[in-house]
Amino acid sequence: MSNRFETSWGEFDLARFPEDPRDALRAWDASDEYLLRHLADEKTDLSGSVVVIGDRWGALTTALARHYDRVTAISDSYLGQRATGANLDRAGVDPAAVTLLTTQDAPPERVDVLLVRVPKSLALLEDQLHRIAPAVHEGTVVVGTGMVKEIHTSTLKLFERIIGPTKTSLAEKKARLIFTTPLPGLARPRNPWPYTYALPDGVGPVSGRSVINHAGVFCAERLDIGTRFLLQHLPRSEGAERVVDLGCGNGVVGTAMAVKNPRAEVVFTDESFQAVASAQATYDANVDPERYPEARARFVVGDGLTAVPAGSADLVLNNPPFHSHQATTAATAMRMFSDARDALRPGGELWVIGNRHLGYHVKLRRLFGNSELIASDPKFVVLRAVKRERRDRS
Repeated sequence: MSNRFETSWGEFDLARFPEDPRDALRAWDASDEYLLRHLADEKTDLSGSVVVIGDRWGALTTALARHYDRVTAISDSYLGQRATGANLDRAGVDPAAVTLLTTQDAPPERVDVLLVRVPKSLALLEDQLHRIAPAVHEGTVVVGTGMVKEIHTSTLKLFERIIGPTKTSLAEKKARLIFTTPLPGLARPRNPWPYTYALPDGVGPVSGRSVINHAGVFCAERLDIGTRFLLQHLPRSEGAERVVDLGCGNGVVGTAMAVKNPRAEVVFTDESFQAVASAQATYDANVDPERYPEARARFVVGDGLTAVPAGSADLVLNNPPFHSHQATTAATAMRMFSDARDALRPGGELWVIGNRHLGYHVKLRRLFGNSELIASDPKFVVLRAVKRERRDRS
């Protein structure tokens, strides 16, 4: 939904992406308001190179780009970037005024003002501070922002270890600011990302193999128990099928399917640039083209299955998230299931792993007209839904 964001920098109609008039979640929060108010009150010089890291839906970028033409926004989220572009357009901002980079792109060589929207993932913050630190100089203004529940002692220690001495503001509307004084000569620790670990035994075709994780990917330092359960109950796959790892994360599920059926084309897709980079690294580490000459893979950063032609997939595998930043919501899962139904050919199957209490079987029956329990334990269920041809024509 579109909401009016009122700031001392102007008023802006902002929306998340994809836009949904039923969505009551705003495209900004009190931490965005607090940071913009601070910049205005302090009359911060923003005429130089301004870099905004982690602006979730473009609220900070849109407000600043209305007045300055050297703003760079770095984001891990494809959806966040699409929202930023749409919000900039609504605000009448010249697209040339803003550089949109992903977390996988090289950051600017010089930063005069660094604004950091603290992410949910401490690892992603660590990685991004390491990547941007060489561009920070003694005169750089560094301000972080987040809700109080997002800023911990560990958060401040990262700023301190990687950028320089750090302090915080008083809380306002449950938001807080972080102020860091850069020390260009600081002896910072090495960046530990990406991180590689070996999978345990008992997880099917990828047992004992390596997984590569970029910072911010779900369960980047170990195999999560839900994915482990799915790997133990993978579907059969034969021949030149098109298999989609939807919301691929580090790609371990899609890689398992590629090893299980080297003739399949596996499509890895996620809205996180970090996730897709991890998936490609994991796949490359485990699917040797000399050993698997027929193996084919595509890696897509995008919105759900928009890059997969309708009616072209034989199998979709999905472990849907049920959080959007700090909000608990079923909307993402429902969109994924609906996208899967569109992408599947008649007779194609969607396999879902999820917590028992989420009731995905009800949602699948609503969309597909069927849902079969494949496996369960006290915490998780693996469900299968089949696309029926007669429902596809209705």
